[in-house]
Amino acid sequence: MTMSFGRRMRAHVLIASIAAAIALVCGPALTASAAIYQYWGYWQGSASGWTFSQQGSDQTTPAEGAVEGWRFGLDDGTGGRQPRIKATFDQLCASTAKADGKKRVGVVVDFGRDVDGDGKTAAPAPVATCVSVPTAATGTQVLAAATTTRVDKTMVCGINGYPATGCGGEVPALTEAQKAADTPIALPTKAPATSAAATSAGAPASQAASSGMPWLPIIGILAVGALLWVLLRSRAQGRREV
Repeated sequence: MTMSFGRRMRAHVLIASIAAAIALVCGPALTASAAIYQYWGYWQGSASGWTFSQQGSDQTTPAEGAVEGWRFGLDDGTGGRQPRIKATFDQLCASTAKADGKKRVGVVVDFGRDVDGDGKTAAPAPVATCVSVPTAATGTQVLAAATTTRVDKTMVCGINGYPATGCGGEVPALTEAQKAADTPIALPTKAPATSAAATSAGAPASQAASSGMPWLPIIGILAVGALLWVLLRSRAQGRREV
């Protein structure tokens, strides 16, 4: 039985309407999935490297011996960039003593490349440290113990003032520089403490002289004493002649 022209038209209209409805409902979702976002990524470290956290830092409670990582960067839907520093718990916390009621957690903060930010502000130097916090501390609280944070509700927006504004903003497109692969960076080392002996040895000669015995007053006193001695001797000789 042949479908009439009117029925065929109604069928085409129905199919077109369904397609339009699907595009209307799914279109925004597809567009959103392709968006590029700029944000602080939250990572957990292990012997094999970094793993992106499946939970927010406010919902995560790191254990004693954990290593937490943060990286500011861009995500085009293929996954955010991980911290460029590889660090173990022993490297970060070997000199931090275990305390009752507290846990030690290593913290690595990678502020990303300059091109990952606004392109105008230089990214700060990375942070690699160890904190001793209460055992119930969340990932957000661990980060706050190691740095200063700017948080909007449960989202970490800035660390140590970087970036100064914004929170998870959208970027229209990636530049070639932003698409470039990361270059690993070395684990930051703490500057060695300067001893008092080293400070004295390295002090300028003028500082060394000023820090020693005050010679000028002594020379002045000796000169006055010598003058008085000459004067008194002259008087004594004059009396003998009289």
